[in-house]
Amino acid sequence: MKTPKNNIPYITLPSFLRRVLKAYALKSLIRAQGCELNRIGRSRNWQLKATFEQLEQTVYLIEQSEEVSWQWVAVHISKQRKNLGLDMLLAIAQKKPGITISELMQRTDCTIAEARKVIDILEFGDSTL
Repeated sequence: MKTPKNNIPYITLPSFLRRVLKAYALKSLIRAQGCELNRIGRSRNWQLKATFEQLEQTVYLIEQSEEVSWQWVAVHISKQRKNLGLDMLLAIAQKKPGITISELMQRTDCTIAEARKVIDILEFGDSTL
């Protein structure tokens, strides 16, 4: 997962259309969650831009679908979601005041050190910790 300057992370989906059946339906499902899905130039690869909440909802809906070929997308997004940057973790924690370290770890699959740093920044306002 990479994060451009606008702090919305993007995930590369290699050979997206070749790996899924009913690609039009999957693209509609992804875009219905507010995600941005674009082809990278003239390559086979696609790029998915979404907030953490949009990614969570997209993974949930794909897992609930009965289309087996879509499951790799859910697994790929879940793996990439584990690589959240500090800015994204802070944004997630700020949306839920009173979030605990264990709750943040469970929701984002971040390490205990990352979760503690985020909570410290929120509580003490010091990003140099």
